[in-house]
Amino acid sequence: MFAAKPTNPAAALERLLVVMARLRDPEKGCPWDVKQTMQSLTRYTIEEAYEAVDAIERGAPEEIKDELGDLLFQIVFYAQVGKEQDSFDFTDIANAISDKMVRRHPHVFADRQTDESQLSTQWEAIKATEKTAQSNALLDSVPRGLPALMYAQKIQKKCATVGFDWPSVTPVADKVREEVAEIQAELDAPERDQQALEAEIGDALFAMVNLARHCNVDADAALRRASQKFARRFATVEAMAIGQKGSLTGHSLDELEQLWQQVKSQE
Repeated sequence: MFAAKPTNPAAALERLLVVMARLRDPEKGCPWDVKQTMQSLTRYTIEEAYEAVDAIERGAPEEIKDELGDLLFQIVFYAQVGKEQDSFDFTDIANAISDKMVRRHPHVFADRQTDESQLSTQWEAIKATEKTAQSNALLDSVPRGLPALMYAQKIQKKCATVGFDWPSVTPVADKVREEVAEIQAELDAPERDQQALEAEIGDALFAMVNLARHCNVDADAALRRASQKFARRFATVEAMAIGQKGSLTGHSLDELEQLWQQVKSQE
């Protein structure tokens, strides 16, 4: 296919496109790749995106390279499927994003002077103009398939652009406390209504995302880091517990809590 690895981006991309086309060949390709559809690929795209983020956050250059390659392969996969359906190909995808970036950066490509503080407003105004022909509903432009925390943050931010937002962080924090109290009320009810409890917990999570936004904190990133911190601490607790009694199950909850507090104090 290629005598040697290409040494320039254009040739490397062309090689990847040829590899993808071969994988999708109905007669000589890979059966798994051939049967994939855009719909079936979405779960893998999400997984690859998260694996790339994980490698980046861990600062592992070789893994970052591999994971970004996997993510690029997903784009090329969609491009090949689109080409087979006579819908679009990789060239269309690349041109579409290039056109969009040029259009949304007039201060770069059209020599229009824009103060840095106005860039976000300019970006949203241009996006709004682009979406007018598609839909007049404010939230229709926010993809519903986003991870839940990201989806909540994006629709809150979108509503804020038209003034539907709390004026400061104080009432947002009050709203969080209110939602937590409503969860407790459901827990204290004589008969637990699981559906109502789920709704109240959902409201509390939504309020927490709003609090994060008002504090200039990315809720998804904050939760991911908190989860990673928990996993790191628990791994240490597990190692200590195994060192003491050979397993985790040999410890009571109080003993594990003592190890947990010990790990926290050491950090």
